[in-house]
Amino acid sequence: MTKQLVVTERRRLTAVRAARLFDGVGAALVPDPLVVLDGATILGVESGGTVPAGADVVDLAGTTLLPGLVDTHVHLAFDASADPVARLAARDDDQAREAMAEAGRASLRAGVTTVRDLGDRGYLSLALRERAGQPTVVAAGPPITSPGGHCHFLGGAAEASEAGVRAAVREHVERGTDVIKIMASGGTMTPGTRQEDAQFDRDVLRAAVDEAHRHGLPVTAHAHGTAAIVDALAAGVDGMEHVTFWSPAGVDHSEELLRALVDQGVAIGATVGMVPVEGLAPPAEIARRLPAVTRNYRRLHELGARVVAGTDAGIAPVKPHGVLPWAPLMLRQIGLSPAETLRAITSVAAGVCGLAHRKGRVAPGFDADLLAVDGDPLADPRALLRVRAVCARGTWVA
Repeated sequence: MTKQLVVTERRRLTAVRAARLFDGVGAALVPDPLVVLDGATILGVESGGTVPAGADVVDLAGTTLLPGLVDTHVHLAFDASADPVARLAARDDDQAREAMAEAGRASLRAGVTTVRDLGDRGYLSLALRERAGQPTVVAAGPPITSPGGHCHFLGGAAEASEAGVRAAVREHVERGTDVIKIMASGGTMTPGTRQEDAQFDRDVLRAAVDEAHRHGLPVTAHAHGTAAIVDALAAGVDGMEHVTFWSPAGVDHSEELLRALVDQGVAIGATVGMVPVEGLAPPAEIARRLPAVTRNYRRLHELGARVVAGTDAGIAPVKPHGVLPWAPLMLRQIGLSPAETLRAITSVAAGVCGLAHRKGRVAPGFDADLLAVDGDPLADPRALLRVRAVCARGTWVA
């Protein structure tokens, strides 16, 4: 029997030129970068490098290259309308999936190549993980909540007991989610719940975390009220969303609790990033608390917390999908330096999403996720709004 030699043709390399590069980890821009892509993977990165023989060249003259941005908190199922909950309720699953796919495409066009969806309906976001033309999706499925609790309408309500939340976690594991999201407190989008009120007691939260960790999944908790923050910390969560220390009268401040969050290594998903919309302003109860929330975020950063931008994209007109490039303006207000700000939406955010090995950096072996913008985003955070080109896993976004 004669053996046949099968020859596989090698993909053509792509060489991307730009004026400057933020690589995701450095404090300064690299001049005259040449980034070589081999399909969906970065093959090489060099300042002033030579184009490999036969490579296609993408010349992005005058731009700054960055890693594709990473939003650690979105809701693809919400459409950023004035009433996203009602709009979602009016859609069947097929219609919701198509709306979610458009939300993903809007994210890509803004340079957001990775999103962590922290609350869908009925696990719909999981199907987008393998769909072409979408950002990389880290999916939580429906958030685990108490009966009638915050976002119960998404389908994640569980009996508020240790057995109940363990069963809910196991269901999420069986469905193939990447992370567990649990509602430790109430929220403004759900009538009958309040942000300052805890939804699960400490032992129940601890059982949920234990079950998730037993299956190798991280847990992030929606936690506004101080009691929920205290209990989620004691339960051993990996991350917390919002962390506003919301109280009936305003915003609490506890130096001891802030230090404990940092000492335990909890990732802080700061709710930042809003598009200005004429005629729209934050509700009065939020607006009067924002300065105190900002001060707590600033103190967390000073103490060394991992602070990332979780925009909550989709929940309101000021938070359309792709809103993340607006977040650096607010991150700088809480004290992050220009380079820290960019790391918070690239490499640090990728680590919080469990993707530090392949996202958030422009480096050999990492995914070919690139954003090219006009201007210098270290000097001017609004440069991120001037998108010239986006590449997601080696494919250029139209």
